[in-house]
Amino acid sequence: SVYSLKREMRNLSEECSLEPVTVSMAYVYFEKLVLQGKLNKQNRKLCAGACVLLAAKISSDLRKHEVKHLIDKLEERFRFNRRDLIGFEFTVLVALELALYLPENQVLPHYRRLTQQS
Repeated sequence: SVYSLKREMRNLSEECSLEPVTVSMAYVYFEKLVLQGKLNKQNRKLCAGACVLLAAKISSDLRKHEVKHLIDKLEERFRFNRRDLIGFEFTVLVALELALYLPENQVLPHYRRLTQQS
């Protein structure tokens, strides 16, 4: 389900010490894909992974080895191939019309929820 995928996204992000704002952005990307009807049984884990990866790249200044570590973790957690993930990253970018910088009002509700939980 979408809910359990979001929980996986959060757990993985915490393991990789990503900020709540990064997770919040990943959620917004993910929900946009859901609303666009882009998700299916085959690609939903790739969608989730690509959203986390894009959010991490844009919201935190990750070093190269940190990006690699994140990709390793995503590959292991969601059981997909990194080549597919990298390919899907582009698919997500196009679906989001390259709009990776999100207005605050889209990110804040998730951010508040995440920071109140922890």
